[in-house]
Amino acid sequence: MSSPTKIEWTERTWNPVVGCSLASPGCTNCYAMRTAYRMSKNPKTPQYHGTAKLANGKPVFTGKLALVEKALLEPLKRKTPTTYFVNSMGDLFHEDMPDEWIDRVFAVMALCPQHTFQVLTKRADRMRAYLNDLRTPNRIWNRILGVELPKHYQGDVIHALKNMPLPNVWLGVSVEDQKRANERVPELLATPAAIRFISAEPLLGPVYLSLLSLGPGKYPGLRAVGDTLDALSGEKVEGTQSGYLRSQFGAAIDWVIVGGESGPNARAMHPDWVRSLRDQCKAAGTAFFFKQWGAWTVEIDRDRDDPDWRANYSKAHRDGWSILNLAGGIGFHGERVCLMRRTSKKAAGRLLDGREWNEMPERVAA
Repeated sequence: MSSPTKIEWTERTWNPVVGCSLASPGCTNCYAMRTAYRMSKNPKTPQYHGTAKLANGKPVFTGKLALVEKALLEPLKRKTPTTYFVNSMGDLFHEDMPDEWIDRVFAVMALCPQHTFQVLTKRADRMRAYLNDLRTPNRIWNRILGVELPKHYQGDVIHALKNMPLPNVWLGVSVEDQKRANERVPELLATPAAIRFISAEPLLGPVYLSLLSLGPGKYPGLRAVGDTLDALSGEKVEGTQSGYLRSQFGAAIDWVIVGGESGPNARAMHPDWVRSLRDQCKAAGTAFFFKQWGAWTVEIDRDRDDPDWRANYSKAHRDGWSILNLAGGIGFHGERVCLMRRTSKKAAGRLLDGREWNEMPERVAA
C-alpha cells in the first residue's frame, strides 16, 4: 500500500509488490523482514501471508513474492506531486519477480509524470538487463492499453516510453561495503536512468566511490583486473590500466545517501566512513544526504579525545559497548579506534560534524 513515511529522503512509500529474500550482509537486520513477519499474522494484510517466518528466533524473508493489486494504482489517484519510495517492503528486481509485474509498476509510473519515483535494489544486474531490453517500452505500453486516457495525455505517455528512461523515475542500488559497491555500482552506471543514486545504509565498512575497483570480462572494454572507475564522475581514474572510459556507461552517480543501522542487533558505523563519502561527494559536486547514525554513537574517538590512551576503555567489554576501527574490526588494533555506545536512533540523531546534510539531486522536469 501507499502511506506516509518517516524515511527522511522521501515522502511516501508505495508497495505494489511485497516480499524478498536475503541478498548480502546488509540484509541481515532488515526492518522490512520484521514488519513483514508482523503483517503476516494480520488477517487484514493477506498480501504478507507467507512472506516471512521465524528462523533461529528472528524474522526472515521466505522468498515468497506477492503483487498487491489494490495498491498498484494508488499513485494514479493522487494528484499532488509526491515523491514515492517504491517497494520499501521488497525488491522490485528480485530474481523471482515476473517481468509482467515490473512492467505493470513501470506502467503506473509512466502514467504519473506529476510524481517522482525512487526505485532501490540490490539486484542491480537484473535492473540493468530490464532497462536495457529494447522490448521493455513495448511491454510497458501493452500494460497501459485498456486504461482510458485523454488523447493528448496518451501522446505524452507514448512519447515518454519512446524516449526512456522515464524522467520521473530515479534508479538506485544499495551498497553496504566496498565489495557490494564494486559489484552493483557499475551495473547502475550501465542502466539508463534520469537520476542514479546510491543508498549506503546500513554502512558496514569504508566505501570509495571515487576509486571503484572492477573485475575482468563483465563489461565491454574492460581489459584486466585493476581498472578503476570514479563512479562520481563516471571516468577512469588516471594511472590505472587502460580500456575503461566514461562512454562505457555514459553517466555518473547523482546522489549518495548514507545511514547507520538501527533496530535490534544493529551494527556500529565508524564516523570516518561517513566523512569519507561526504568528502568524496563534495569533491565531485554530488548531492550528499546523511540519513542517520542509527543505534550507535561515538563515546570516545581515541585520536581526537584520548591521544595518550588515558581513558577507561573497560566498558568496551560490556553489553551495549564496542570498539570499532577504521577497517571495521572490533578491538583496539588498527587505525582510528573509537569506543562506540549503543543508544536509540533518536538520541544518536543525524548531525554530521555539527550539521544536517540534506542535499538532493535536481528533479528532472516532467
